[in-house]
Amino acid sequence: MFTKKIDHVGIAVKDASSKLSLYRDFLGLKDIKVEELPERGIRVYMIHVGESKVELLEPMNDQSEIAKFLQNKGEGIHHIAFNVVGIDEAVELAKQFGFQPLSDSPKPGAGGTKVLFLHPKTTGGVLVELVEGHH
Repeated sequence: MFTKKIDHVGIAVKDASSKLSLYRDFLGLKDIKVEELPERGIRVYMIHVGESKVELLEPMNDQSEIAKFLQNKGEGIHHIAFNVVGIDEAVELAKQFGFQPLSDSPKPGAGGTKVLFLHPKTTGGVLVELVEGHH
């Protein structure tokens, strides 16, 4: 596996439309793509900032992973994502280094990407996402 760059920082929000004024209006970031991931119960607002992105994660229902995060921790940074090549090797590689993948294989992510999360208890308290592909 090869890490290319920081892909994005994910931020959990209750209502993304109320948060967009910071990014779109104040910061002047106009390249914003919205995608719904109904299988995960989230709406993703991908805000491009140069080569990286800020990802606003909004729950679509009370059962979504983001709704549960918001209920337990409130709004704020959810994860940091690294863009990689070779994500299919990442599960075994992570285990060799003592990191716990949250799934047995990469899953479909926003924009046709493949994603794999590493448990924050094994990464110093930070939910780490590996992303392969482009949004």
